[in-house]
Amino acid sequence: MDDLASRAFTGLIRFQIALAAMIFLPAWSLTYWQGFLYWLLFGAWCVATTLYFLRHDRPLIERRMRAGPGAEREPRHKLITAIAGIALVALYLISALDYRFGRSFVPTALVLFGDALVVLGFYGIFLTLRENSFAAATVTVESGQRVISTGPYALVRHPMYATALPIFLATPPALGSWWGLVPAALFTAMIVWRLIDEEAYLARNLPGYAEYQRTVRWRLVPGIW
Repeated sequence: MDDLASRAFTGLIRFQIALAAMIFLPAWSLTYWQGFLYWLLFGAWCVATTLYFLRHDRPLIERRMRAGPGAEREPRHKLITAIAGIALVALYLISALDYRFGRSFVPTALVLFGDALVVLGFYGIFLTLRENSFAAATVTVESGQRVISTGPYALVRHPMYATALPIFLATPPALGSWWGLVPAALFTAMIVWRLIDEEAYLARNLPGYAEYQRTVRWRLVPGIW
């Protein structure tokens, strides 16, 4: 295993351990099958996607590993990323605590439907990453970067967000919780704020992006916004 693969899988293992802690410690149950199913689906997608791009687009892996508030350059981007991160952690903790104390009743069919939406969202993210090697985890413009207008980018300007948001909105019911939708709403608001701010940044710094905005009208959902 080379250095990039080692760093990628080390980061993945650490993330899965942190995700397990956020799900299973607050739930404090060995029968939390909703949490186990979600955790396994999340981990399987991360492993499969990492293996694919280690073989087909290694620079993308390198870009995606630079993430979090500390990796952002602009103070406002740091703030948005930090608040979104707090909301995401709260989403998992509240959903797991909700399960532990039995505050919500989510039928099995809706739990599985939530998992199905998570899987579909993962597939949408994969298609977006495969189309755009410059899809970094931070708001930035790199040397040689160009506007991508093919694949999912021909439908909406932000297919990464458009496919990621359903994942995290579906996460609370997939974990057997309705209360988790409260921090999920805050997370969604932060993503919308980041999206609008990112568009302004790209229009200023990425040649051709302003023209792309005029060509592809919709940001997240065709026909709506």
